[in-house]
Amino acid sequence: MSETLSGIGWTTATLADFVGGTLRGNAALPIRGIGRIEDASPDQATFFADQRYAKFLSATAAGCILVAPAHADMVPADKTAIIVDEPYRAFVKVMRAVFPTMRMQPGLRHASASIDTTASIDDTASVGPGCVIGARCRIGANVQLFANVVVYDDVLIGDDTAIHANVTLAAGTSVGQRCIIHAGAVVGSDGFGYIERPDGSFEKIPQVGTVVVGNDVEIGANTTIDRAAVGTTSIADGVKLDNLVHIAHGVSVGPNTAIAAQAGISGSARIGARNRIAGQVGMIGHIAIADDVIIHAQSGVSKAITTPGHYFGSPAKEHRTTLRIEAALRNLPDLLRDFQELQRKVETMAKNLDGDADH
Repeated sequence: MSETLSGIGWTTATLADFVGGTLRGNAALPIRGIGRIEDASPDQATFFADQRYAKFLSATAAGCILVAPAHADMVPADKTAIIVDEPYRAFVKVMRAVFPTMRMQPGLRHASASIDTTASIDDTASVGPGCVIGARCRIGANVQLFANVVVYDDVLIGDDTAIHANVTLAAGTSVGQRCIIHAGAVVGSDGFGYIERPDGSFEKIPQVGTVVVGNDVEIGANTTIDRAAVGTTSIADGVKLDNLVHIAHGVSVGPNTAIAAQAGISGSARIGARNRIAGQVGMIGHIAIADDVIIHAQSGVSKAITTPGHYFGSPAKEHRTTLRIEAALRNLPDLLRDFQELQRKVETMAKNLDGDADH
């Protein structure tokens, strides 16, 4: 069955066929949308994959529930179910079909766009209203530049990349294939580099490097990635950056690493492959992080991490160590009270001993 099915005219039977699952229940039930298990309506499909949501199985009004074989018996017999190995992955597949990615007309060149005559743009790429494309840019097949995207000189954008409204790509930036850059992101802005003068004022250090973004990268809204002072700021293939992430000049982010919102990575840090960096993590510059590291929210990374694993705290330590320290800190008031009581007893004993000695 086509991956681009319309959301109109579906039934539970066609849905089961689409996700490769086994239907149990009403095969003719119309499905017109999708919803959360808590509040889905009778014409919507939902999924169950987490035991924490078991309480909703009997209460949900959803017309159909996608469920794994191990949990199929938990779905009440009077509800229609589609039994599939990975219900959440199947649900995401349905989401893509019901809500296809927004695209402009192939080959669009909006009349309000400003395109330098030396830019090379594939015939299938679309340029929306208010876009500005500088000299010597190269834009690949099926690229989508939505409203007011600004592309400075000498930028390269690979095939099938979508760049949303008000994104800025500074001069010399390179973006790979199948990337998504969300609204308001800035890629290739100057790094934060200054020399402090004797009087305390600052002299700007020229930022003359570039940013290279690999393939299959997603960059969140209002995220900023600075160009290197010299050399390259590198975002490897498969990296996912949330909204409001800051990547400083000269940073290298390894393949398939994910960084959540409001994290800040200081200059020249080296982050390995498959890292998971949670929200509001701060990382100092010029350190290296190993592959397969997970850094928990609001941690401060002040030195290199050489071993894969979970890290937490400020400064960040191995996760279990930090939890033990936190547990000990919670006991400090009781320990202090016990110590003060013991101190009073010792002082009383000492006074009594001194009194006995006087006699």
